Amino acid sequence: MKQLLEFFPILLFFIAFKVYDIYVATAVVMMATILQVTFMWFKYHKVETMQWVTLGLVMVMGGATLYFQDAQFIKWKFSIIEWLFGLVFLGSQFIGKKPFIERMMSDNMTLPDNIWKRLNLLWASFFIAVGFLNVYVMFHYSTDDWVSFKTFIAPALMVAFIVLQMVYLYQYIPDPSESTETEE
Repeated sequence: MKQLLEFFPILLFFIAFKVYDIYVATAVVMMATILQVTFMWFKYHKVETMQWVTLGLVMVMGGATLYFQDAQFIKWKFSIIEWLFGLVFLGSQFIGKKPFIERMMSDNMTLPDNIWKRLNLLWASFFIAVGFLNVYVMFHYSTDDWVSFKTFIAPALMVAFIVLQMVYLYQYIPDPSESTETEE
């Protein structure tokens, strides 16, 4: 449910853009993000730090987009969010006892420390690269193309990255038949 809720503002942004324009879509994503955070607060009594950061950036960059009637502000928001994620992952390599990815996934799997660090660096690199890819699309393609990139291509890149990560991690998942044989 939470993951589906993450795409709610993006989907409404896309629909509003296709029906109206970037400015209406910006106002819609601002309202949808407020509703998303409000819903999370009332439903789960908690809002993740990055959701607060996203809300702040949507309000600031969206507000600037509407005030100055310049779509570049809302386009930059996506890169800034990606770079912040990348910096959080990268910073966790040096701050704290565990890399960020290990904090997120260690309840579900056990990996050697060097693999957690490698995986964390891959995630940091992915987010930073997608942020730069967004900048490239912003400046070399139309706003319509950018909206399609943000709505479909960037999430598809994330899915592809996760699939590749799963393929990479498969070798570290213990074989259940081995554990049942040793128990007997």
